Amino acid sequence: MVKSFLFVTFAVIAFLIFITVVFVWSTYNSLVTKELKVENRWADLQAQYQRRIDLIPNLVESVKGYAQFEQSTLTKITQLRTQWMTASSADEKISVGTQLDSEFSRLLLVFENYPELKTVETVNNLMVQLEGTENRIAVARRDYNDAVRDYNLMLRKFPSNIIAGMFGFEKKPFFEAQPGAEVAPKVNITI
Repeated sequence: MVKSFLFVTFAVIAFLIFITVVFVWSTYNSLVTKELKVENRWADLQAQYQRRIDLIPNLVESVKGYAQFEQSTLTKITQLRTQWMTASSADEKISVGTQLDSEFSRLLLVFENYPELKTVETVNNLMVQLEGTENRIAVARRDYNDAVRDYNLMLRKFPSNIIAGMFGFEKKPFFEAQPGAEVAPKVNITI
């Protein structure tokens, strides 16, 4: 009788340990998978921003060569391009990226309000590429934020929050618009 009781007790304890190990293992692997998805989406977003950054010098020079307008916008875009390339953290790149979004909105408005600029083939081709890149950036930002939301949610949910705390998983930043981004930029075109 005592032997069967000890056997049952041992079996129950072994089963509980097994279930706990499987749970920790499964939760840890899920956290790693979600974290890698965030990193992958971040890399996709960076690639799209890099595409935009690579188009900037050509666009700025083409526009400068045709007309002198909104020089401060062109200067700001060039400065932000340099900041993007030297930024070392995701937070820095997110900050510079949101500023670039604002300046590119301004540049696109200038382009729309300056019909003569649309007739220059080089500028027009670059603007088409830039508009396509802007769409890719929007999709990449959405995908990144979706991955961050899923990951951060798992970090906060019980009981995976315990496993996340044990293994040092940290919250990831969202890519958010700058304050005031909902207000259309004002464009001053002087020819």
